[in-house]
Amino acid sequence: MHLQDLEIFVVSPPAPGWGGRYWIFVKLTTDDGVVGWGEVYAAAVGPNAMRAVIEDVFARHMLGENPENIELMFRRAYSAGFTQRPDPTVMGAFSGLEIACWDILGKTRDRPVWALLGGKMNEKLRSYTYLYPDPGHPLPAFWTSPDMAAEAAATRVAQGFTALKFDPAGPYTIHSGHMPAMRDITRSVAFCAAIREAVGDKADLLFGTHGQFTTGGAIRLAQAIAPYSPLWFEEPIPPDNIAEMAKVARASPVPVATGERLTTKAEFADVLRQGAASILQPALGRVGGIWEAKKIAAIAEVHNALIAPHLYAGPIEWAANIHLGTSIPNLLMVETIERGGHFHLALIGNTLRWEDGFVIAPDAPGLGIEPDETLMRAHPYSGDGLHLEPQEAPCSYTDENCFEGGAPVRKR
Repeated sequence: MHLQDLEIFVVSPPAPGWGGRYWIFVKLTTDDGVVGWGEVYAAAVGPNAMRAVIEDVFARHMLGENPENIELMFRRAYSAGFTQRPDPTVMGAFSGLEIACWDILGKTRDRPVWALLGGKMNEKLRSYTYLYPDPGHPLPAFWTSPDMAAEAAATRVAQGFTALKFDPAGPYTIHSGHMPAMRDITRSVAFCAAIREAVGDKADLLFGTHGQFTTGGAIRLAQAIAPYSPLWFEEPIPPDNIAEMAKVARASPVPVATGERLTTKAEFADVLRQGAASILQPALGRVGGIWEAKKIAAIAEVHNALIAPHLYAGPIEWAANIHLGTSIPNLLMVETIERGGHFHLALIGNTLRWEDGFVIAPDAPGLGIEPDETLMRAHPYSGDGLHLEPQEAPCSYTDENCFEGGAPVRKR
């Protein structure tokens, strides 16, 4: 059995677009006709350029190879061009292709991927969602309203969620870390207070920031929200300075989480080595794939750290997250788009189950999903924006700062 064909789908979710502007799916086919699916979560270049990178990584390092040889193919891609260091674009391309290899291997053995990773450690996986607006909540007003956030939180708890993520501290920008505006701190505290009042002890609060702040600014914000006992303080400073994030972790009363923008065990090991976070959030479509994420989880276990796979992408990365989470002993929870997301679930034939706050470990072979190619082709991406884009304007100290979710309308 050898890898033979590659097809790439760039899919645009319909409005409101939770999960990003587009998702990149890859379909691999072996010389004996077995099909595997993966997803690439890397978007520093546009989808056409990313398509070329994926094609090159496949042709250069994987075409004609036995899909069992994941370690060999990883080392080829990781070392290509005399690099041997984390490259988010190349490793993102490899990640999606690697996930597809696991799908193939599970199908050829008639076993779910988690069974090939050490077996079923977790029958069901606790899941969390961002707070998305309830019907009738206006946009963009929802993103700066503690009262509407509290209403959305109550809705999600009624659905069964026991953990809720929100980011009221302002938008991410192209600038380096900034000091939060005082009104951003005040708004963040108001969100925590309103949501805690709405849900009591029925749900954990997960406070996101998207790496916006200076070290001192992050510490100020952590201290301000600490009375509401958030479970985590996510990516408090930009991800490129682990030593400074460690300073935040030492001073913060709230546990620090990070990882959605990191790739490979090399970067995650440094986070753990420096004590920069105790909760790791690998995005499996960027981190190097399922096998690399399994290694990261093992390193984290030694450091008494927990894994909470990140998801702001499509359903194939979600499926990969679920198989990893099923197999590891230090899983905290997995991210989910609402209760699976209507379009997400439609793209995989509703083959993954979310029940009362948990994702159920699938038992079908491979990733356990049935991708709908017709639906993918019916929703091609034709825009010119990237999957996610920071704003160019810096934080304002006079006007309201607003984070408009992960897929705001571009302003020209």
